[in-house]
Amino acid sequence: MTAQHTTTTPAPTLDLLARPSGGFAMVAMDQRESLRQMFAAALGERVGDERLTSFKLAVAREVGPYASGFLIDQDYGFGQVAAQRMVSGGLIVAVDRLEQEPDGPVEDTGIDERVDLVAAREAGAVAAKLLLIWRDDERRGRRLEIAAEFVQRCADAGLLSVLEGVAKPPIGTTAFDGPAAIREAARELAGLRPSLYKAQVPLGGAAPEERLVEECARLDEVIPVPWVVLSQGVERDDFPAAVRAACRAGASGMLAGRAIWSDVVGCEDVAAELRSRSVPRLRELAAIVDEHARPWTAR
Repeated sequence: MTAQHTTTTPAPTLDLLARPSGGFAMVAMDQRESLRQMFAAALGERVGDERLTSFKLAVAREVGPYASGFLIDQDYGFGQVAAQRMVSGGLIVAVDRLEQEPDGPVEDTGIDERVDLVAAREAGAVAAKLLLIWRDDERRGRRLEIAAEFVQRCADAGLLSVLEGVAKPPIGTTAFDGPAAIREAARELAGLRPSLYKAQVPLGGAAPEERLVEECARLDEVIPVPWVVLSQGVERDDFPAAVRAACRAGASGMLAGRAIWSDVVGCEDVAAELRSRSVPRLRELAAIVDEHARPWTAR
């Protein structure tokens, strides 16, 4: 990822990713090997890169127009989405380099140096997103340095920065306080002042709503910037209540993928299923955001 050229244009604001209410109802379509795993689970076989790209572009065409922001990666569709202006909201480019085995989870991340932020902005992106796996281990300090570098590079390139922290236990550790780790990751990473912080839902969203509100309020206390929740780790049917709880506690909305389109993976008529399943889900989530989210300007 290069940023040798800096921009002199005015700094962008989160209005580029927000709904008129000031909240965020954004779609994530930057999954890579994890999406291939989803196809394998649905079809019983691994699929090639063309199948991944085709699915991502279908989501962009059918669901993207209803999203206030749309996140996609360079390898599987960013160029096409940008060139064809498929989405009406703000376009976000993923810049994370994922370290994972072909059929395993993401174990660590870094910055993908192949992504030119200035070129992405010129193509139509308004923001970049970096996922960081947060662990309390010997690499904790280095990850913080990477996050700080990402935030600065985005500012230099004239892009908003979306920093996503996913807390995991140190390798070989069995005892793990998930909500506490999510808070510590947020305190540390959001403290770097990205434009927007993307957080996990505490307890995987699998708790009564008032309990989730309590946990999300504790999370809100340590985040000094606008923040949204992601849907990974939350059952699809639980996600609307989780978004409502997070927004009631101070979040400004969501940036989610699986909760919106995961059950369409492997369907024969992807476009039709996205229209009948995914678009109504996104509209429901957007209504929740409009009613309950803290506007980003109120942070």
